[in-house]
Amino acid sequence: MSKKMLGDIMREAQKLQSKMAEMQEEAKKKTVEATAGGGMVTIVASGAGEIVSIKIEKEVVNPDDVDMLQDLIMAAANEALRRAQELVNSEMSKLTGGLQLPGLGNLGKLF
Repeated sequence: MSKKMLGDIMREAQKLQSKMAEMQEEAKKKTVEATAGGGMVTIVASGAGEIVSIKIEKEVVNPDDVDMLQDLIMAAANEALRRAQELVNSEMSKLTGGLQLPGLGNLGKLF
């Protein structure tokens, strides 16, 4: 491999790295929403994989059935985080043209 080819590859890698950093910042600003219990629990998560908000309808709060409320919160949180990961994967796919680049693994771990 010539030095020119290697230099070209390195420049392209640097461009991709820069675009990935920009995409990460943009993903942090985007949110996804998930609900459980027919909308009784709503959770919003960011592309950074953080829970942004939790909304619980009063009707689902029953002191005699805390387990049900915990299950609804967990279900909504897991779905919101799954959707956030899908958002990141979709954005990354746009950046890489759908290519699975070696060494990048699960890019969602970066967020």
